[in-house]
Amino acid sequence: MGEDVRLRAVVALAQSMAASHTPRESWRAAAVGACDALAGSFGALSVWERERGRLKVLVNAGERAADEEEFPDGETYPVHRFPEITEFLHEQWAGGGAPRAWVETAEGPAEGEQGYSHQRVDALRQRGRGCCVVAPIVLHGRAWGELYVARAVGQPVFDRDDADFATVLAQVVAAGLAQQERLEEVRRLAFTDPLTGLANRRAVDLCLDEALEQHRADGSVLSLVVCDLNGLKRVNDTLGHATGDRLLERFGSVLSLCGAMLPGALAARLGGDEFCLLTVGPSADDVVKVAEELCERAGELKLGEGVACGVASTGDPIGPVRSARRLFRLADAAQYRAKAARSRGPVVAGRDDTVLSLADTPPGPSQDRRRFRDARP
Repeated sequence: MGEDVRLRAVVALAQSMAASHTPRESWRAAAVGACDALAGSFGALSVWERERGRLKVLVNAGERAADEEEFPDGETYPVHRFPEITEFLHEQWAGGGAPRAWVETAEGPAEGEQGYSHQRVDALRQRGRGCCVVAPIVLHGRAWGELYVARAVGQPVFDRDDADFATVLAQVVAAGLAQQERLEEVRRLAFTDPLTGLANRRAVDLCLDEALEQHRADGSVLSLVVCDLNGLKRVNDTLGHATGDRLLERFGSVLSLCGAMLPGALAARLGGDEFCLLTVGPSADDVVKVAEELCERAGELKLGEGVACGVASTGDPIGPVRSARRLFRLADAAQYRAKAARSRGPVVAGRDDTVLSLADTPPGPSQDRRRFRDARP
């Protein structure tokens, strides 16, 4: 393969990883790009899970065998079955060397190479592959995993030049993975409340748009639980804001725990002392049951004074919900009703006769701040 061809392959690999929007897309771009660059028939990307002592396959690309999934959930291999990992990723580095790719064939070690993994040779034979090249991936100065490319039986066997090129490709992949990590961190910060670690208002708006689309498409039950943490101002004024922050963190943990009872629920801090749970799928009764649990657990927090909790669900008779604003107004009205009545449990729109009319009444000066806000400022 000429230098120009390989240079174009490197550029294509880097560009495809840079254009990826999710980790999975990035992994697949790495495996496919390396497979194309090395004229292979199959490519895979694996990560070294140090704490579990195993190599976990993230993606299989190209001509997969019957037992190989594109994104396998449980394809892992104990590291002790691959002693070359220890030798290449530890011993050689300690001696001042650098990670280098190596070649294996279905007939045994490639000419001039040591036979590192008999298990991998057996796997080549079982899956109809003639040879493979394995390149360690180094990220942030540590062994991250490996890039694997194979060729079918009858295709030319990888040589030392191919292995050296695979080493370069692994470095490009490492750079792409580092960039993906940075992007994921930016996304995390953009959609996460820094104090509680819950989702923030921006994340709720985005997920609510998607949930509304699903509700319109297939009638999935869409529910919103809005909570106002009582007593936060008193805690801040008497015990200080650091103590108030601890109360917010503790309630955030309670909300997260209760949200886990509803499959796919999003637990979020809307801002200040306001929190919410957003679900699509679970029934209204299931959501109300969890809201009751939430109120009970919140009432047990030592520093706080419980929560005012309102629930709005399309599984209840609340009329059509065509916008995020409508759902928020209903949940807010229910919460306002709970706060005014000092209710220890949730108030549910459609089950409390006053909530619907309250939601459709323009807020007056006597009503609580932030009531009946638009879905987006």
